Amino acid sequence: MSLDRTAICDYFLSLQDSIVTSLEHEDSKRFHEDSWKRDGGGGGRTRVLLDGVTFEKAGVNFSDVSGEFSEEFARQIPGDGRSFTACGISLVIHPRNPFVPTVHANFRYLTRGSRAWFGGGVDLTPYYPFREDVIAFHKIWHKACLEHSNVANYDKLKNWCDEYFFLPHRNEPRGVGGIFFDYLDSNLDEVLSFVKKCGNSFVSSYLPIVKKRKSHEYSEAHKEFQEYRRGRYVEFNLLYDRGTIFGLKTGGRIESILMSLPLKVRWLYDYQPKLGSREAELYDVYLKPKDWAREV
Repeated sequence: MSLDRTAICDYFLSLQDSIVTSLEHEDSKRFHEDSWKRDGGGGGRTRVLLDGVTFEKAGVNFSDVSGEFSEEFARQIPGDGRSFTACGISLVIHPRNPFVPTVHANFRYLTRGSRAWFGGGVDLTPYYPFREDVIAFHKIWHKACLEHSNVANYDKLKNWCDEYFFLPHRNEPRGVGGIFFDYLDSNLDEVLSFVKKCGNSFVSSYLPIVKKRKSHEYSEAHKEFQEYRRGRYVEFNLLYDRGTIFGLKTGGRIESILMSLPLKVRWLYDYQPKLGSREAELYDVYLKPKDWAREV
């Protein structure tokens, strides 16, 4: 089955517009926009906000690229031949206040030869978590999956997320998870409906948390812990993230690929949280996979 690729790209462009508009309502700064062309085929539209009041760094990217895989990389991707197309949206938001979590989402459509599929996901990375926020976030994605249960099994996608956003060298998750999927190619019309449901649910999954926590008082020690934990984000994105690897392997625009990295980050030597502290709670309670969507 073939889909209207132009219509899919148009949806991702409109989703970028709506998310950026919503984020700008929460901040005093506007996003900077770069439209770019890619050597080899296609291009994109990158939008980045730096050093805002609410968001220290936020990026919402659209790309629509085509070309040929290298022989080596082609062996890792489904399909036939070396020609490919890929379009999608990718976003990462790093808040200023340590009590507001970082969030990531991406949704993409790829083709290679006779194969076509969707991938994507969304996950939350808190520094000082609030139980009700984590539960509310997961319930949004549980609901999205239930509405499209013939193509999106929530338990599978939730577990896939927990397994994917994991740092083997640290033996710990990056955050509290969400959903993750790739190579969804059965019943593409329904998968597209599911992807649209996810894209349209992003703002309602994240901005209520931002509104509740963005004015929370914090100290320099809170900020230092946030920057320390951001180091885990950097490590994952540079070592394991499929989008980063895909962009680098296909000659993508480096500034857009690395927009996911935080503005400020630190690595401390042999850091150990104080027993019973909020920092220790992150490790002891939240960095352990749990079925948050079914909590009350």
